[in-house]
Amino acid sequence: MTLRAKHLLGIAHLAPDEITAILDLAEHYAAMNRSGEKHGEALRGLTQVNMFFENSTRTQASFELAGKRLGADVMNMAMQASSIKKGETLLDTALTLNAMHPDLLVVRHPHSGAVDLLAQKVNCAVLNAGDGRHEHPTQALLDALTIRRHKGRLHRLTVAICGDVAHSRVARSNILLLNRMEARVRLVGPPTLVPSAFRDLGCEVTHDMAEGLKDADVVMMLRLQRERMDGGFIPSEREYFHRYGLDAEKLSLARPDAIVMHPGPMNRGVEIDSATADDPSRSVITEQVEMGVAVRMAAMDLLAQNLKAERAACV
Repeated sequence: MTLRAKHLLGIAHLAPDEITAILDLAEHYAAMNRSGEKHGEALRGLTQVNMFFENSTRTQASFELAGKRLGADVMNMAMQASSIKKGETLLDTALTLNAMHPDLLVVRHPHSGAVDLLAQKVNCAVLNAGDGRHEHPTQALLDALTIRRHKGRLHRLTVAICGDVAHSRVARSNILLLNRMEARVRLVGPPTLVPSAFRDLGCEVTHDMAEGLKDADVVMMLRLQRERMDGGFIPSEREYFHRYGLDAEKLSLARPDAIVMHPGPMNRGVEIDSATADDPSRSVITEQVEMGVAVRMAAMDLLAQNLKAERAACV
């Protein structure tokens, strides 16, 4: 199966069977990455350009490694020192990219909708690596893959997403994906960070950690997005950890086999304590990083199949 759209801009554009197809192919790549032979040829002869307008460690490294393992020519554009800083518009950047004839364009941008705008102007497949507060689709897909590997399914699981939901594109993409795959989504955090309006997305909302974690199968902690906050959303980090930070006592309210997740980077002692983050029996945080490479390999493979089919039809 291939994806129906030319781009991967958000979970909102994916049907359940497309999500399943990405996860199934990612399982194959996860096994390949753990084997002695880590390289394939799905992107052989294709050029992948990574454009990160925001600083990134995990996501950029993950996309770069994924492209190289599939045989692509990978180029990272240093956007912090690019012509954007000299006044070039995003549309001018698109024209420049078109002249280079890339096949896959991976973009992270601080403004919601910027990646979608680029996708309308470039002659290649675009993958959204996070845009403002909007979406981060491959993070939600890698989270789903990690959950499925541990729980065997997504439907009918109770997933508690805790912390700064209001400013989190990771939360939005996870909410969309989990609802689409018939999981039960519960949002937990202070009213300033988890507004009641999120109920309109089909989620349960609670401001009490005990109520939120009760019988949860998955506990997903979120980073405080201080760079996106305009004003005081929490009284202090110490008070925030006391009420909403994950530790062994709070985790005991979830199911005994509940797994602990975090998209990273973690603020230890603020969102989660070190003992819980590093607990080998409950924490799957490092596995999320591993699954990120596999999911991005799968997404680019499927988009490349569309590209090749489109070009073959034009011959």
